[in-house]
Amino acid sequence: MLIAFSVAPSGAGSDSVGDAVAEAVRVVRESGLPNETTSMFTTIEAETWDEGMEVVKRAVEAVQAHAPRVSLVLKADIRPGHAGQLTAKVERVNKALEVES
Repeated sequence: MLIAFSVAPSGAGSDSVGDAVAEAVRVVRESGLPNETTSMFTTIEAETWDEGMEVVKRAVEAVQAHAPRVSLVLKADIRPGHAGQLTAKVERVNKALEVES
């Protein structure tokens, strides 16, 4: 299962969210799950719903330590029996683009 999420603080009196977001990313990286962080989302790959949501919960809690309010956007690709999809999906698209060239 892939879980893409974005967590951000609000109501902290500053436009800068980098420090709080960095704490969330730290939680993800320390989880040991395969992950990727881009400018808009962090994506993790988990074997189970509980495993993935536990990491998301801890990331939200890390941001909550910085602000009284937190926004969470989450998208999941739930596909039992498929692993390595964090990179495999991108590889399939890149291969299709090569064929077109």
